[in-house]
Amino acid sequence: MKFNNKKYPTLSLINNPMELRKLPQDALSLVCTELRQFLLDTVSQSSGHFASGLGVIELTVALHYVYNTPFDHLIWDVGHQAYPHKILTGRRDKIFTIRQYGGLHPFPCRNESKYDILSVGHSSTSISAALGLAIIANREMLGRQTVSVIGDGAISAGMAFEAMNHAGYIKCNLLVILNDNEMSISKNVGALNNYLTHILSGKFYSKIRKNSKKILSKTPYIKKIIQRIEEHIINTTISKNLFKELGFNYIGPINGHDISTLIQTLKNIQNMQGPQFLHIITKKGYGYKPAEKDPITWHAVPKFDPSLGLLPKNNNQNMTYSAIFGNWLCNIAANDNKLIVITPAMREGSGLNFFSKKYPNQYFDVAIAEQHAVTFAAGLAIGGYKPIVAIYSTFLQRAYDQVIHDIALQKLPVLFAVDRGGIVGPDGQTHQGAFDLSYLRCIPNIIIMTPSDENECRLMLHTGYHYKDGPTIVRYPREIGTGAKFSNLYKLPISKGMIHRQGTNIAILNFGTLLAQTKQVASDLNATLIDMRFVKPLDEILINNIVKKHNALITVEENAIIGGAGSGVNEFLMKEKILIPVLNIGLPDRFIAHGSRKDVLYSLGLDSIGIYKKIKAWLK
Repeated sequence: MKFNNKKYPTLSLINNPMELRKLPQDALSLVCTELRQFLLDTVSQSSGHFASGLGVIELTVALHYVYNTPFDHLIWDVGHQAYPHKILTGRRDKIFTIRQYGGLHPFPCRNESKYDILSVGHSSTSISAALGLAIIANREMLGRQTVSVIGDGAISAGMAFEAMNHAGYIKCNLLVILNDNEMSISKNVGALNNYLTHILSGKFYSKIRKNSKKILSKTPYIKKIIQRIEEHIINTTISKNLFKELGFNYIGPINGHDISTLIQTLKNIQNMQGPQFLHIITKKGYGYKPAEKDPITWHAVPKFDPSLGLLPKNNNQNMTYSAIFGNWLCNIAANDNKLIVITPAMREGSGLNFFSKKYPNQYFDVAIAEQHAVTFAAGLAIGGYKPIVAIYSTFLQRAYDQVIHDIALQKLPVLFAVDRGGIVGPDGQTHQGAFDLSYLRCIPNIIIMTPSDENECRLMLHTGYHYKDGPTIVRYPREIGTGAKFSNLYKLPISKGMIHRQGTNIAILNFGTLLAQTKQVASDLNATLIDMRFVKPLDEILINNIVKKHNALITVEENAIIGGAGSGVNEFLMKEKILIPVLNIGLPDRFIAHGSRKDVLYSLGLDSIGIYKKIKAWLK
């Protein structure tokens, strides 16, 4: 795909923010229009994060217009919304490669551009990093300004408030912008948004509220508008008081899609001293009606036809592992009201959409608060219920202490459904589930299971749910299943593996869904193939029997080799003083870049051909 200068005449003039700042301010509305259309055209042809970027077009243009980036530091939290930022900072012509193997990073990345001050991917980190940069700018007397842009979802996390509490105490110059796309007034009174911010006061509102209740009590439509106004004022007052107590000067809320208001406000803030908090109201998906109506569905999209306003349906008949998990939950909850599901803001991704609606009293979304999610589960377990924490591998890292201290140490029967284990694909190095087997395997009192197909996943979930002597982990990937047939549910014997193929000389010990790749390899090498099922505890009896009949062992896993399942096999062999050559195959000792799951596995030699070549080269 090639950038069309004629279709985007104003955007074609902007190869970097310095060229943006040369334009007259009255040209910026046109820049926003072209940038929004360009984002729609490129993402619809290449796939990627979509609705978030549409919502911050005006904010992105205003920030780069007012601030002297990259000298002034601009930090985006999470980074789903950073596509417009990338387009304006020299990556316009490559934006169609985003999230693809060898293409642009899916999130801001320091190695990619000097305009990406902080590499991000996980939420709620921007204020802490911005505070560190602001302190240095002040100490070195650089005259540099620092801005953090954070969403209303990310600011709910404890880390964001820890940073604001610190920033308010230090009193350095720092601007935190809250991009709020959830609290705007409904369409009935949407035009009053900015007017209410400047005009309405507590006394004025109290007076009209008292009178209006008498006059309008029998007029439902008008009464509803008054209720909406009341909610808005309460929210605004609470926001001002909250951030004032944290030491910030609160400004707003203002319309985040009004480029003139944004620019004037940002220019005014530049002259203010101390920590500033700017509250802007935006609409996720703004400018493209289907995304405005359903921003969750349009958050990250495959290729689509913009004229239709519909996303293509997945024609694959096999279910994803997330869907398998969601269906299993519904089946269990139908007969067990002690089941409680907890997720840190990952309802759709974890396959919980249907469950949350059918069993709302057994479902808790705790927002972006992974630490709380885990310890909350501890309390539920102590109370006699059966909590299940549905969480991505990469996000479970954020609750590591809680898993150890609040769950495993106390042997609480909490089931962790760890989604996105292994290679996740386009979201790249911040989201790869590369480390969970390594960081979980060393924790006492814990059982770790790695299903090789959909039916195994169901059986392991069932096994973990009914295990009463401590926490259990079922770790599965972000992918569509193999089409395995479902059996009746039953509890698996703890630690027991299963021989899939009997061969000679070489034995392949598989952990997880790479079993499909290793089947062909085992056949070509006439090797014994074992689905180990359990990473911890290992099937030591099976391993002992295997080494007596084979001359070499191969372990295969979709996890970092260092400290992973293969390392567990090595440790057992050393403990038993068993001398046998072992090859550990898994993820290398580096952060894995983005790309489709197929492309990444191929590049790492973890497809069938790659695994075969690794073994043949090692045998030589």
